[in-house]
Amino acid sequence: MDDQRQQDDWANSRKNRLPSFTEVLSRRTRPPVDLFMFYLFLQREGSEDMLDFWLDVQQHENLCRAYFKDVRKSGRTIKDDWPQYWDYARRRGSIYGTVVGINPDAKRSTASTGELLSEQDKRNLAAAGDEKAAAGSTSPGRPTPVFSDHTRVNSTSPNDPYARSTTPFSLSGRTPTLFNLKRASRAPTVIPRSAAITRQDLIASAERIYFRYLSPAGNTVNSPENHEIYLPPSLRIHSFPLSSAQEPRSQNEQSLMAQIPDIFHAQKEYCFRAMEQDAFPRFLRAKAFGNLTPVSALVRLIAGLLILWIGLATAFSLVFLDVTPKSKRFWLFLPFSFAIYFLIAHQYELDPLMVFMGMSETTPFRTLQIREPYVKKLLLGRAVWVSFLITSFVVALTLLFWAVPGHRL
Repeated sequence: MDDQRQQDDWANSRKNRLPSFTEVLSRRTRPPVDLFMFYLFLQREGSEDMLDFWLDVQQHENLCRAYFKDVRKSGRTIKDDWPQYWDYARRRGSIYGTVVGINPDAKRSTASTGELLSEQDKRNLAAAGDEKAAAGSTSPGRPTPVFSDHTRVNSTSPNDPYARSTTPFSLSGRTPTLFNLKRASRAPTVIPRSAAITRQDLIASAERIYFRYLSPAGNTVNSPENHEIYLPPSLRIHSFPLSSAQEPRSQNEQSLMAQIPDIFHAQKEYCFRAMEQDAFPRFLRAKAFGNLTPVSALVRLIAGLLILWIGLATAFSLVFLDVTPKSKRFWLFLPFSFAIYFLIAHQYELDPLMVFMGMSETTPFRTLQIREPYVKKLLLGRAVWVSFLITSFVVALTLLFWAVPGHRL
C-alpha cells in the first residue's frame, strides 16, 4: 500500500507535465512512459545495449556502495581496509565520497545521475537491474575473450574485425527492426549476495561489464551477440588487465584495482546524456502522442489503402451504372469509414478507439492500460481531434459520391 501511495503521489506531481528521463529510469512513471516501454522502444531501434550498459553500471555502483557500507558497519574505515582506493579517491575524487567519508568537495564532481536520485529511486534502479539480469541466461559455449594491454580499440576500418560503431545509436552494426525479435541470451551481471561482498566481487562485476559492452575482442561486428556500445575515443577503455580469478598482487595491479569502483562512471554519464538527448525525446513523441507500434501502423496503412480501393471501385460502379435509387450510395460510408479510420490512424500513429478504451500498444497488437495521468489527457485530446478528422473525411466522401449525377456508360 505504501508503494502504491508513493506511486500515486509521484503521478499527481506530474499532472501537467511529461516525466523526465531520471523519473523513467528510477521507475517512478506509469505506462506507457515507464522503463519497460522505454526498453521496448530501444529494442525496436536495435539500441537497447546502451540502456543495458547504464543499468548494469548502476548495479555495479550499487555493489560498490554495499561493499563500502559493509566495511563501515564492521567498524573499520575505508582508509584502513583499502588504502589504495582511499589514496586514489583523495587525489582524484570519487562518486562514493559521502559513503566512504571523503570530503565531498574533492576534485571530481560528485553530482551525478546516481546522486540525483533518492534512496528509494536507487532501490528501484537496483530492482530493475536484478529483473533484467534474471531474464537472461549465460550463453553456453561462448569463450571469454582475453587480450593484452596493447589490444587495438580505435580502428574504424570496415575490414577490421574489431571495427567500432561511429554514433551512439548506430550500435554494433545492427539495424532497427519493426519486429520485436528475441535477442541472444546474455550473462547476468548481478552477483548473488550469499556472503559478504569482497573486492574480487567488484572486479568480477567490472570484468563482465567490460567484456560485454566495451571490449572489441569480445564482440563480432554485425553479429546478433554484439553488444559493444559506442563511446567517443576519450572515454574508451583500452584493456582490462585485472582478473576475477586471482587477487591483485603487484603494486601496479593494486593501483589499478583502486579505480574499479569509479571505472565506468564517466561512460555511464555519457550514455545517460546520449539517451536523454536523443532516444528519450523520440520515445516521448511515440508514446505520449501516439499509441501504436510501427508494425501496427503499417498494417493499418495496408488495410486502409485496400479498403479505400474497394470503396472507390464500388462508388464509381454505382455512378457509371446509374444505380437507382441514389440513396443506395449512402452505404458507401461503410468502406470509407474503415479506410479513412485506418489511414488517419497510421498517419497519427494513434488509434482513437484504443485511446477511448485507455489502451496503448507495447508490441504489435499487444496492449496495456494507460495509467500516466498527463499522457492520458494528451492522448484523449489527440483522439478527439483524430475522430473529428475521420468523421469529416467520411462525410465529405460519402456526400460527394451521393451528389454526383449517375451516367450509365
